[in-house]
Amino acid sequence: MTTAPTNSALFTDQYELTMLQAALHSGAAHRRSVFEAFARRLPDGRRYGVVAGTGRLLESLAAFRFGSEQLDFLSSNFVVDDPTLEWLADFSFRGDIFGYAEGEAYFPHSPILIVESTFAEACILETLVLSILNHDSAIAAAASRMTGAAAGRPCIEMGSRRTHEEAAVAAARSAVIGGFASTSNLEAGRRYGVPTVGTAAHSFTLLHDSEREAFEAQVASLGKETSLLVDTYDVEKGVRTAVDVAGPDLGAVRLDSGDLVAQARWVRELLDDLGNTSTKIVVTSDLDEFAIGLLASAPVDSYGVGTSLVTGSGAPTAGLVYKLVSRQDDDGRFVSVAKAAKNKASVGGRKYALRRLDGNGGATAEVLGVGMPPADDGDDRTLLHQLVRDGEVLPGWTGPEAVRRAAECHQRSLAELPGAIRRLQRGEPVIPTEYEENNP
Repeated sequence: MTTAPTNSALFTDQYELTMLQAALHSGAAHRRSVFEAFARRLPDGRRYGVVAGTGRLLESLAAFRFGSEQLDFLSSNFVVDDPTLEWLADFSFRGDIFGYAEGEAYFPHSPILIVESTFAEACILETLVLSILNHDSAIAAAASRMTGAAAGRPCIEMGSRRTHEEAAVAAARSAVIGGFASTSNLEAGRRYGVPTVGTAAHSFTLLHDSEREAFEAQVASLGKETSLLVDTYDVEKGVRTAVDVAGPDLGAVRLDSGDLVAQARWVRELLDDLGNTSTKIVVTSDLDEFAIGLLASAPVDSYGVGTSLVTGSGAPTAGLVYKLVSRQDDDGRFVSVAKAAKNKASVGGRKYALRRLDGNGGATAEVLGVGMPPADDGDDRTLLHQLVRDGEVLPGWTGPEAVRRAAECHQRSLAELPGAIRRLQRGEPVIPTEYEENNP
């Protein structure tokens, strides 16, 4: 079950519509064009990016229509003229879209989304494309770094209270693509089928006259397999009370403050001494990938991550841009175009991408063909898939099943990459981006 925006047409910057008006006036609006979304560079020190948000974008594309409410707003605020309003009233995207699969790793200049249509149709999608992909890809990349640091221990997304309510749903979706096992966000569970978890906060303990009464109420209602929060008052007393109330079948205790490494070690010893050898330890408290890495030696069973995850752990945007790279001339021939500024240079021409693999299936380069596909030596993997044909979203790229496939794709993609992806220190992308120039 998914719920796309009722209407996403005004999730648009004004200059897209004023460009449309001017292009309609010049007659160039109907030229066939190719736009690409890519990152000129990865966020500082990151070694790979993660594609996320494509499914949400495709859901929003279906709702990108200019109805009476949107047209009335544009008219009453004199944003565009009457001929442009007439064009918008009849708008629906009729072009083709290609892209990397959600969950795929990407690198500088990887063409993670390619829009082929008229200039008019592609131009007005810029903000929608970038706002979704920049946010979701940033969260997925942070999630991937965190789950890498967790080295197989489950991570729980629990950052809904630290971001906008719709961003929280998107973040939970992206976190699962990046390797998280579950989320606390129920709307993400409803829309995208991701597993949801949750038990109690400190307020539940404080509500009752004693910690014991709170634990007894929680266990009686939720069962012995629940997770009890044991650091509201004294941690050692909390653990002993939790074990006394739930017995050896207690599911988990949660630690949310203090020196988590040292605390987890002696709590594990205490649980074992009390006979609760199967009771797990969940840790929370402003975790990020670096804190998770420091906890690697501690007897922790899972991590709950909030603020750092939903803000991209220092990189709240993926830095993606959306650029015109090719368009038809007056004779109907496609010509490459690109911005020439030294600090924002891009390569013109429609791109084709593959992941160069060695004989053992390890990635050695991101290879981009300009104008035609790069040469495949037989071991390589094509990265671009068609997502939309003649305006119709192709099956399999939206909904809960798409999220599950994206998470699986992410794990396969990481398995190809060099082991340096697990390093948290700053560094260069783990594989280079190479071009094969095939333009005439």
